[in-house]
Amino acid sequence: MKKKEIENASKLRIIPLGGLEQIGMNITAFEYEDSIVVVDCGLSFPDDDMLGIDLVIPDVTYLKENAEKVKGFVITHGHEDHIGALPYVLRDINVPIYATKLTMGIIENKLKEHNLTGTTKRKVIKFGQSINLGHFRIEFIRTNHSIVDAAALAIYSPAGTVVHTGDFKVDYTPVFGDAIDLQRFAEIGKKGVLALMCDSTNAERKGFTPSEKTVGKTFDTLFTEHKDTRIIIATFASNVDRVRQIINSAYKFGRKVVVEGRSMVNIIETATGLGYLNIPDKTLIDIEQLKDYPDEKTVIITTGSQGESMAALSRMAGDIHKKISIGPRDTVIFSSNPIPGNEKTVTNVINKLLIKGADVIFQDVHVSGHACQEEIKLIYSLLHPKYAIPVHGEYKHLKAQAKLANELGIPKENIFIMMSGDVLELDKEGAKVKGKVPVGGILVDGLGVGDVGNIVLRDRQHLAEDGILIVVLALDAYSDQLVSGPDIVSRGFVYVRESDELMEEARSIVNESVHNCLDRGISDWGKIKGGIKDSLGEFVWRKTKRRPMILPIIMEV
Repeated sequence: MKKKEIENASKLRIIPLGGLEQIGMNITAFEYEDSIVVVDCGLSFPDDDMLGIDLVIPDVTYLKENAEKVKGFVITHGHEDHIGALPYVLRDINVPIYATKLTMGIIENKLKEHNLTGTTKRKVIKFGQSINLGHFRIEFIRTNHSIVDAAALAIYSPAGTVVHTGDFKVDYTPVFGDAIDLQRFAEIGKKGVLALMCDSTNAERKGFTPSEKTVGKTFDTLFTEHKDTRIIIATFASNVDRVRQIINSAYKFGRKVVVEGRSMVNIIETATGLGYLNIPDKTLIDIEQLKDYPDEKTVIITTGSQGESMAALSRMAGDIHKKISIGPRDTVIFSSNPIPGNEKTVTNVINKLLIKGADVIFQDVHVSGHACQEEIKLIYSLLHPKYAIPVHGEYKHLKAQAKLANELGIPKENIFIMMSGDVLELDKEGAKVKGKVPVGGILVDGLGVGDVGNIVLRDRQHLAEDGILIVVLALDAYSDQLVSGPDIVSRGFVYVRESDELMEEARSIVNESVHNCLDRGISDWGKIKGGIKDSLGEFVWRKTKRRPMILPIIMEV
């Protein structure tokens, strides 16, 4: 038994706590004996059926149960799906954060909002630098992505080396900074790689992802073609290189730039303060100064490229933006592709803009930040991993990468398509999924974290679909006789003024049900409420084929 325990202890355990089967909520624990290192800690945005929910964070029960083993959070880059849950998770697991300069700058903004800067240790890591955390040594390797300072991680453990690419693409001509460090990947590959965890987002797409620089040329062309209109460009707030290229084109064409949207303003301030963005003097102006310049001399960079209802562009399209209204002298450029699931909301915004007479451009003004098939093959060829563990993507994306890995000579039994919560134990001798840990999404609604669960969501769905009937009545405290009511209040069920007859009938049904209980000597409020729900529910279904929520309220007088 002891021998087996020692043998198990010497295996590396890889435990994805989120981020598989979906785009978002990326978080993976690496465990070796008494050391756990967590890579990324992201959130995801709610599905359509999560009514009223603001965001979803990972369930980190496993980390809480093993808090004494957790040595730190190691972050690959500064996107919400990789850092967004940190302020929530750090409340329970307060360990240091390790990240590159811009990534840390964005994280610090989040920690300030949650008053966590004083209690959270942070260390900025340079590319090529390594950190020792328990049994692990972790090296940061430069990659390219749609946000500056993205890193891949080489995770060295006594059981072998695992390379986690983070989100990446191969860009030989990046707008800022250096190209991906392919040489370092090759050097690590020569020493032997146990497993590769590679970004799968674009694994279904053939060829290479174009360089970010190609978008700059497109902007120049569009600025030339639309000299006589105001230009409004919607893009991701975090894409500092995209913002840089828009500002460069605006400067070249003698236009002033307004930045609109809180997340966009925050990231530009952070990037400028850290030296990642140099804006020519007197190019940026405040939104209040727009009226001082002719339309054809201004550019507005805004959030809302995904059709988010409260983002600046959606408010402009819906005529509820206080400072900017859209008209025929506007050209609106979407410099992004809709994230899967957002297509409908993006189309709605485009239609509203077109109705207002704006010229809308939404094709060929974006390149992805993720690697296509040829780049994925390149990384596999440089690293020659023994095991392939596709990550970052829905199941179909993971499957597409598994197929590529197999074509490159990795046997099927060495390719692991994992689910969140799976525990993969591996060493040089073999690898096997052994057991599961608790995982799932914790719902954040306003200031409440985890206090809204499936039952509350089911109630919200019920209210949204069928409405509510509130039945109010008063009973005498001593004789249990009906003193007043029953009165019925309808919300989201029928419009009362046009349904007098139905509501009168419903009232008499409730009246009958209450008297029936009282005549039989039933004074238990729970039973009276149950009788009201049953009789009124049956009546309403018969008359309308709807099942509103029925809420009886009994008062004692």
